[in-house]
Amino acid sequence: MVLPPKSDHPTGDQALATRNPLSEAVEVDTYAGKLHVEWDSTAKVTPMGQLPFFIQFLKLGGRFDPWVSDCPLYYRSNNAPKKVNVLGSLFLSILSGHNRYAHITNLMSDQVNSRLLGMTTKSRPHEGKWSVMIQLVGV
Repeated sequence: MVLPPKSDHPTGDQALATRNPLSEAVEVDTYAGKLHVEWDSTAKVTPMGQLPFFIQFLKLGGRFDPWVSDCPLYYRSNNAPKKVNVLGSLFLSILSGHNRYAHITNLMSDQVNSRLLGMTTKSRPHEGKWSVMIQLVGV
């Protein structure tokens, strides 16, 4: 009886790791610093739940900073909002699906996403600063 030559290749597949990737925290780099996002399979789905990942894309891809710096928006008042606050409020409003001017005020209760974009405060639409932005963007 002749046996086949012994192979150096292991027989069969190696056992796959039983690690569940959704059970671990995912590190996301935002303008507010690095944060850890954990998935909760029992939590309700929110429309803005994926925003930290999109903000990481904007930051690491170099999309948000040039947009803010190239915007031709300038205020002369000492108490005027920063450009990033006005554009960030508009950006969050569009991503939230707001299609009316009055809906922008809903952002006043959002304390998390504005910080992730690097905003210090949210611009209030009733201060008259939104009219300039709406004309620039063409909303």
